[in-house]
Amino acid sequence: MTFVTLLQALDEAAAGDYALGAFNVSDLVQAEAVLDAAAATASPVIVQAIAGGSAHASDERFWGALVGLIKTYDEVPVVLHLDHGPDFATCARAIAAGFTSVMIDGSLRADRRTPSSFEENVAVTAEVVEYAHAGGVSVEGELGTIGGVEGGTGEAKEIVLADPDQAAEFVRRTGVDALAVAIGTSHGAYKFDREPDGEVLRLDLTERIHALTSGTHLVMHGSSTLPAELRAEVNAYGGTLPESWGVPMAEKVRSIGMGVRKINQGMDSHLAFTAAVRRTLATDGLNVDPAGYERAGREAMRALLVDRMRDFRSAGQAKRPRS
Repeated sequence: MTFVTLLQALDEAAAGDYALGAFNVSDLVQAEAVLDAAAATASPVIVQAIAGGSAHASDERFWGALVGLIKTYDEVPVVLHLDHGPDFATCARAIAAGFTSVMIDGSLRADRRTPSSFEENVAVTAEVVEYAHAGGVSVEGELGTIGGVEGGTGEAKEIVLADPDQAAEFVRRTGVDALAVAIGTSHGAYKFDREPDGEVLRLDLTERIHALTSGTHLVMHGSSTLPAELRAEVNAYGGTLPESWGVPMAEKVRSIGMGVRKINQGMDSHLAFTAAVRRTLATDGLNVDPAGYERAGREAMRALLVDRMRDFRSAGQAKRPRS
């Protein structure tokens, strides 16, 4: 039961009225944290990787190792998902490596800064959908652009909010299984300079898009909460993170009732991992073996993800009879 497609997993989430956390990993230690949390909570889960975003020497080495690791967790359904695939070639590479789902982010042109036209986005997304579906792989597209920086590389993107009418046309013309909609969120450790409300976080757009695209699952990107206590711990041990607000948990939970079935979260996991690593290094000045601080980071990340899986109501759903 290990590998499932994104469509299979999100269909189950819709039937059970919950959302799946989609957690970005940059190495196998973090991937273990995600999978251990899923096993501990009997939660289906989405493991995400970004091309060029790992600590490993090449995508193919990392991706192959991820596939092998996931195969050892046969007690929970796992989607292996490419996050923010920049072009057709990258999505094809991920499919060849064994990913069961890919995201083609056609919202940006090749420079990864300039918003693409609607027609450009439709064209590349439809091309990926045709290729992926032929191999039984799910596809997520994006409409509008999420702010911030993806995967620690590139320049910050401006936010371009999704248009509900365009979303309906986009789904019809591309055949995507899931749609990431820009509603004001941002990637990275700095999101909002004030607590988000209806003016900066446009959940009303989510509701309108869901009404026009029934049958296509919606995705919230850039949705980490950025817990103040984790930011404080990072800074207490040498970090310089500015004050920032993330997406409140209550808003994420509310979005589930609006058709959001996949909630992306990378920065909260990284904050938990890094805070534990910094604390361990600072309190043991003689240690030079990475194993100790990596174990601390893995456990801190696992504990946080257990809470997220319960928050998103996916905990226990791996034991629910499949439809």
